[in-house]
Amino acid sequence: MNTWQRRSVIYTGVLALSMYAFAVVYQYGMATFEGDPKTFLEAFQFVVETFTTTGYGAQAGWDATAMLVLIIVMDITGTVMIFLALPVVAFPAFEEALSTTVPTAIENGHEDHVVVATYTPRVETLIGELDSRDVDWVIVEPDRDRATDLYEEGYDVIHNDPDSADGLTAANLSDARALVADVSDQVDASIVLTAKEIDEAVRVVSVVEEPDRARYHDLAGADAVLSPRPLLGESLARKVTASVSTDLGSKVEVGEDFDIVELPVHRGADVAGRTLAESGLREQASVNVIGAWFDGEFESPPQPDSVIEPGTVLLMTGNEDQLKRLADRTRSEVRRHTSGETIVVGHGEVGQTVTDILEDVDLPYTVVDQADGPGVDVVGDATDPEVLEAAGLRDARSVILAIPDDTAAEFATLVVRDESRRVEIIARAEEAEAVQKMYRAGADYVLALGTVTGRMVASEVLGDEDVISLDTQVEVVRTCAPRLVGTSLGDADVRARTGVTVVAVERNGDVVTDLGPDFRTQTGDELIVAGPDESTNRFTEVFG
Repeated sequence: MNTWQRRSVIYTGVLALSMYAFAVVYQYGMATFEGDPKTFLEAFQFVVETFTTTGYGAQAGWDATAMLVLIIVMDITGTVMIFLALPVVAFPAFEEALSTTVPTAIENGHEDHVVVATYTPRVETLIGELDSRDVDWVIVEPDRDRATDLYEEGYDVIHNDPDSADGLTAANLSDARALVADVSDQVDASIVLTAKEIDEAVRVVSVVEEPDRARYHDLAGADAVLSPRPLLGESLARKVTASVSTDLGSKVEVGEDFDIVELPVHRGADVAGRTLAESGLREQASVNVIGAWFDGEFESPPQPDSVIEPGTVLLMTGNEDQLKRLADRTRSEVRRHTSGETIVVGHGEVGQTVTDILEDVDLPYTVVDQADGPGVDVVGDATDPEVLEAAGLRDARSVILAIPDDTAAEFATLVVRDESRRVEIIARAEEAEAVQKMYRAGADYVLALGTVTGRMVASEVLGDEDVISLDTQVEVVRTCAPRLVGTSLGDADVRARTGVTVVAVERNGDVVTDLGPDFRTQTGDELIVAGPDESTNRFTEVFG
């Protein structure tokens, strides 16, 4: 029973009791003060007519003062009760009748789907992956208003409690491919226990905020426990460490001697400030630039007149020797000889992962945090220029913003950029919507926790053989393309139609990387394509 229904019951009870009391008093008054006895039914009829304002004065003409006072009180009470009925009963009833009704259970026929508990912005990346592979999904959302909003926006959602057996049964868990629990560490553990009680065979993926709590989710029976924050920290640190180590950064091995590598361009690098055509990367390094991030926007393939600015992230294919030669051209002269100083702002889970990696590669760093604690060098607010000066911003080469609050991180980006035009700003974001704002504020590289989480979950749910995800904002996907069989890549116009680049084809155990416009795919070929989320999803929809 919802709120307005409870109010309606209370209102009806009060109304009936009031009318009964007035009928009894009126019957007594007519007999005692007016000498005109009435039956209870006549008295009750008069009260009803008075309360509903439909009386025609058939019993009018009272002489006794007590009766006149009674009638006045009855008139006022009836009027008040009528007006109360509108906001308490009528309006809520009309609103519920006209409002969207969110289903509490999925329709029959749902099977091999993914049950998601509950909706968070991190779910968007997962949903995009599932949609691109025609995998059904349903969100179990306990908040009625949020469930209504999602339903009206076209999401497949039911209003139920994912922490209860009834809620998961309503989502047809027993026939599902997997269950994803991403609410909070404690609630997720409860969801895992409930799911395993319903069906032990269903794969359950749980997302934890605190890595040290992962073991409890294992004990609860989760098949996979994911902790995206350490991966986020590793990714942010790699943008610095790749410049002072032999690591090529974000790398995906495609063949025995063929890699796909993502390299950021540092300030002062040889190629910085030049157009792609002027850089001579294809001619001099013999690599294929299949895409690039320009201020957070991915271009695939990038235009020859696109300017390679500091912070541009190049996505390239080639053998390891070629890519290492190219890596030298994306680093500044200073960075080739010295590590410089790195300032890490925020020493939470992500920040500690960053400092651990910097420690491993012997890269000096300074930690800034608002709370004092082990490993914190400067205590203060990173939006205060004096704090940044105390941390050594003037001599720093990089600033890694590992702040869990997007608004604070955006403001800190503005302050750091205002204090230093040459320092590299590498920032984390909680939600994907904050990425563009941080780029606009002056960040050189931004990675969203929501993006990392969604991709990790998608990889677990769909299987590693389906998705190979760079832990940044570019995907490399292995997939079959039956609609492309027998058609040349040039005739299919893959890049123009989908925005992805076919970087290799695995055929009969061999990896083919020499793919010209005349290359034709065959039945059984597995294509390796690279591009942003929406583009790889589009490729699967068009050619899958």
